[in-house]
Parts: sequence; structure tokens; C-alpha cells
Amino acid sequence: MIQPGDPRKTEAWALMQAAVRMKLAQDSGDFDQMRTALRLNWRLWTILQSDLLEPDCPVPPDLRANMLSLSNFVDRQAVAFMANPDARLLDTLISINREISAGLSTTDESSSASGDASEVAVSSGHNVQT
Repeated sequence: MIQPGDPRKTEAWALMQAAVRMKLAQDSGDFDQMRTALRLNWRLWTILQSDLLEPDCPVPPDLRANMLSLSNFVDRQAVAFMANPDARLLDTLISINREISAGLSTTDESSSASGDASEVAVSSGHNVQT
């Protein structure tokens, strides 16, 4: 459940919801549903990217760079899918969203969200070179 005033939990929920929608669309085999779910995910990552680029963003620089790389990777995957719809292209995006969401969700109050999220992002094993 989303807790008011907790952006970390809200981001975790949004990422998981986008992953669920992409997976359901992928399982349906309906490319229109896949496009719709992918566009939602792309918008979400664009919002995250915009927040990360704000001058007063509290995210540590190393994590910010890692998340921006992931965002660029999401952009490239979305464009690749739109150009050549292949349901398998959604697998990595679903995985990234699930992993980042899990990292944000399991962060307790005594540890920083950035530390746990960076471990998730780094451990995802995805090639996110820009």
C-alpha cells in the first residue's frame, strides 16, 4: 500500500505496477496492449529521469549516474520495441522495474533508499552503457 508522504514507497509501487502491466500485456500477446503498457513505463522513467536531473536532487551522484544510465537503457528498449515489436524486449524492462521496486520497498527507515537502490541497480546485471 502507498504511504502518503513517502516518495520512495510511491516510486516502488509505480515501478511494480508498470512491471505488472507490461507482464500482463506480454502474456496476452496483444501488441497494442504491450505498446500501451510500454508507453506508461516510458513515461514513468521519463519522470524519474527528470527528477534525477534536478539541481536539488538528493540522490548521491554515483547512484544518480547509475539510475540515469538505466533510464537511457529504458529509452532505447522502448524505441526498439516501437520500431520492431518483439514481446521478448519487455523481459528486461519488467526485470529492471521489479528489481528497483524491490530495492525501494525493502529499504528500512534506518538505511538510505539510495544505498539499497544502488545495490539493486548495480546487481541487476543489465548492460546499461550509454
